[in-house]
Amino acid sequence: MKFFRFIPILAAAFGFNLPLHAELVDAIKAVVNNGVVTYAEVEEFAAPAAQALQREYAGQLDLFRQKLGDALSDGQEQLVERQLILHDFETEGYRLPDTVVDEMVQERIRERFGDRITLMKTLQAQGQTYEKFRREVRDQYIVSALRAKRTAPEKIIISPYKVETYYLVHQDNFKVEDEVKLRMIVLNKTSGDDTNTVRLAGEILAQIKGGATFQEMASVYSQDSQRSQGGDRGWVERSVLRKELADIAFALKPGQVSDVIDMPEACYLMLVEQARPAHVKPLNEVRDDVELTLRTQAQKQLEQQWIERLKKKTFIRLF
Repeated sequence: MKFFRFIPILAAAFGFNLPLHAELVDAIKAVVNNGVVTYAEVEEFAAPAAQALQREYAGQLDLFRQKLGDALSDGQEQLVERQLILHDFETEGYRLPDTVVDEMVQERIRERFGDRITLMKTLQAQGQTYEKFRREVRDQYIVSALRAKRTAPEKIIISPYKVETYYLVHQDNFKVEDEVKLRMIVLNKTSGDDTNTVRLAGEILAQIKGGATFQEMASVYSQDSQRSQGGDRGWVERSVLRKELADIAFALKPGQVSDVIDMPEACYLMLVEQARPAHVKPLNEVRDDVELTLRTQAQKQLEQQWIERLKKKTFIRLF
């Protein structure tokens, strides 16, 4: 099914109509200087989101209408921004040699299709041409490169004051629940009444009490993905564990090993190595994360300011 037919058919399946121009392949949604954004392009851009919305809001007609409309509006806005950036590329006198574009196209073919024959079959099934595919590769590179240039890291300064202020204002983001540093031995049962596994768990516990290390026993017997790490689960919050295991783990004292925990699907042994109460992570632990958040926000702001400047000096008409 071609992209430009997908959304009208999807909308019809939910029992509501889109505007008449939704059925027109070449309907113009926006003019940006001498470039155009068609309804077909908006639909193609929004098709993955529309499919996800269909699954997420099945049976919720009003919400689906709203979300689909938002997806189409967002798609149109992003395509208008792309035309603005491409126009900026041309007016600033930048050039991208055909040889460079050819190299990017060949790399894209190798990464996504394997060979040219597969590409051509895929394009034919989608109703696209090779020329359009090549132009999209070129345009995507230009848009990505100019966005990176306009929001280059050297344009952004994240001061220690900004980091500390963000940390203080967003303390809730850095809260951590009660935690235990946990090791676990997991012995899967073959059935609900598997007594052999229960007996094996008891024998392992006896060896641990007799002097064998929990880590050694986990490396030999545990049947989970942490076996090679001696059953080490690292620091674990209560919410990470199922309630039955969490209640036992958080009742153990540091250095204490649980009794055999007999569950329908498996037997468990747990060792709590350390415990620490709920707390707010100190700034030195989260400084890098805070800086990344602030840098991302600053880059987005720079990009928005750049797009607004482009809009002010470019002819735009929406339909």
